[in-house]
Amino acid sequence: MPPVPKGGTVAVTGAAGFIGGWVVRRLLDKGYRVRACVRNADDPARTTFLREMPGYASGRLTLHSADLDNDGCFDEIFKGCNGVCHVSHVSDYTDPEYVRRVCEHIIASVNNSGSVQRVIVTSSIAAMMDEVDIYEFKRRPVLYEDRYPDESNPKRAPERVGYSIGKVFAQQAFSDAAAAHGGWDAITCCPADNVGPIQSSHQQEMGPWQRHIRDMLRGEYEQTFAYRPWMTVDVRDDAECHVRLLESVLVGNGERYIAWAAEMHKVEDVCAGIDQVLPELRHDAAAPTEVHPERLQKREAEFRAIWAGADLRNDRIRTVTGVTFRPFDESLRDCVESLLSVGGVEPKRRPEEADA
Repeated sequence: MPPVPKGGTVAVTGAAGFIGGWVVRRLLDKGYRVRACVRNADDPARTTFLREMPGYASGRLTLHSADLDNDGCFDEIFKGCNGVCHVSHVSDYTDPEYVRRVCEHIIASVNNSGSVQRVIVTSSIAAMMDEVDIYEFKRRPVLYEDRYPDESNPKRAPERVGYSIGKVFAQQAFSDAAAAHGGWDAITCCPADNVGPIQSSHQQEMGPWQRHIRDMLRGEYEQTFAYRPWMTVDVRDDAECHVRLLESVLVGNGERYIAWAAEMHKVEDVCAGIDQVLPELRHDAAAPTEVHPERLQKREAEFRAIWAGADLRNDRIRTVTGVTFRPFDESLRDCVESLLSVGGVEPKRRPEEADA
């Protein structure tokens, strides 16, 4: 299918979220008309930042209530749209039938729109990897688009890794539906660990990464995921990837692309990095709280060595979009400053005499 025309109309689901909000802003910056879909358009805590964006006063940006738990909620919104960025999360990834139903009714709205040419499905690196077997990353260390979780692993069950399973299912459901319809295509974007500035205070609670940084600022945070390093992407670069995948003439139905800077950062180094990028803040860095059982703590060195051997690739998305990923220091600095100014976070600071 052809790419979305410049200046066309794009619907964004999950528009009040961390990623979705930046997708909306980037689309507006590039001249598109945007239909921002949120669960409740009358909730000022989640939508005021959208109403303050350029384009809202003129009508180029419109807000729409659409609770994706309700079948048909996108029927009227998608009509007349050239593209859809489906960024929204489902409410429960542990229920496969619920995930299936949500995918099916969104697909039906696309099919019935009479206008949508391309859908960008926001997935996750969890659709490429999960951690039910850490040794999988030793056996298959190259992390790129053709890699999928090991579906034969008996531990891969919805109650354990429902998020990963749901993301893989959604990708396939949308691409299969697009192929069957023949009038639109579905491209999957698999973002990594999003870091960067929040645009609304409520976004500090959405997704683990900005929440971890908020907790670091307050002087307490947890060790993460079997000592997995952060595999980061700036949320603004993630949004840029979504928009450029809408525009690209080099992509085809069923393809997926990983959005990440192909870098790894230990959680304790992220915390220490706050003082490096913003020494004026006098941030009082803490060590992470250990949350792993003792049997895993004894294997920390082994886990860290396995992760250190992972080979992160982003060749494909750079080729089809030309995107350039920001350095992590910039993402961290802007995340921290937004948590202070937009989120109202009060940081834990060192006494001035400690720096004397």
